[in-house]
Amino acid sequence: MRNRVLKRLSYLFTGESMSLIMFVFISYLVNFTYPDLHLYSLFSFWSSFLLLEVILLQGSIYWFAKWKRLKRENTLVAPIRLVQRLWVSKKWNLGMITVIPGAFIIWHPAVPLGFVIAGFIYVFAILEYINYFHIQLSYDNRSDINSLKQTKRFKQACLSKEFKRLGNLKADGRKLL
Repeated sequence: MRNRVLKRLSYLFTGESMSLIMFVFISYLVNFTYPDLHLYSLFSFWSSFLLLEVILLQGSIYWFAKWKRLKRENTLVAPIRLVQRLWVSKKWNLGMITVIPGAFIIWHPAVPLGFVIAGFIYVFAILEYINYFHIQLSYDNRSDINSLKQTKRFKQACLSKEFKRLGNLKADGRKLL
């Protein structure tokens, strides 16, 4: 069982890390191949793209920390300091999510397709945010899909459970290190 969980966590952090890297290359290739889109000159593109990259980085760090902790200490509980930092990041992410539409309105591009691409990236970033910090939206293995079919409801995100645990520790008055 432990080895299955280690494999799963490894899959999650390497997948998020590869996405983080691949999106940089894909954006470069799209900008290089279709220079008329002027993607790299669009503030809406950069704000959406950086939000997505930051959220993917946070996810990569979270899954890596859980993998490392399970491997070394035989526990799936994420380090409290990391959870505290991700709690602060959650607030920053939400702030960026609320501010970015202003960038879309103020700096409306002359090329509508570039605007649409930036919009898709923005929506994808929001979905990643929800997937990490609130409700699990991605179900990529058989047991997750079967659970979704049986319960007919989405699971709570792992990080959201960690935030609850952190809140319970604070309520109990335990020292958080």
